Amino acid sequence: MPRTARLWHAVTAAIAVACIVTELVMVTNGHNPLLATDVPPASTRVIRFLSYFTIESNLLVAITSTMLALRPDRDGLLFRVLRLDALFGIAVTLVVYAVLLAPQHDPHGVNAVTNAGLHYVAPLMAIVGWLLFGPRPRIDDRTLLFALIWPALYIGYTLAHGAASDWYPYPFIDAARLGYVTALRNGLGMVVLMAGVATFYRLGDTRLRVLRRA
Repeated sequence: MPRTARLWHAVTAAIAVACIVTELVMVTNGHNPLLATDVPPASTRVIRFLSYFTIESNLLVAITSTMLALRPDRDGLLFRVLRLDALFGIAVTLVVYAVLLAPQHDPHGVNAVTNAGLHYVAPLMAIVGWLLFGPRPRIDDRTLLFALIWPALYIGYTLAHGAASDWYPYPFIDAARLGYVTALRNGLGMVVLMAGVATFYRLGDTRLRVLRRA
């Protein structure tokens, strides 16, 4: 169903892009839905906005969904890695926000809409799109290994950026408050979690392919 797949991926990309752009405009204009209001330079606000795992995951969803909207059977090592990063990144975004962060977050107005788009709608659209349309098979051991480079780099970047600026995007990796040992342990735990989710996709990629042939 290439036409349906194209439409699904295009809508998924449009939702992610619209929410990211809307929040980025709010950030640059000083109407900051995510960051502390006492950060004066716009460049600092933008850097911190782009440092959220939620934003990076949705960017990957937007990029790979756009690629699939243009060609639903797309393949290639780079695409495979980016697609797997998008899938496990957005799944972790959905679960971690719903379980840990949502009870502490009460967005209002436009931010309530974009927040729902980034944490619920785009993640569910991406995951369901993979279940329905694939493409499969696209996940092998090499793809899984390369895909784990991004979360490892993200944890390293977050700790380095926090050490330089004393700002951390999430409380569970706040080394200034928790100490570096605990923050690093939590960060490594997140990488292990993402490796587990990526492995789930790896198994599903094979199993769903078998079911389609049956």
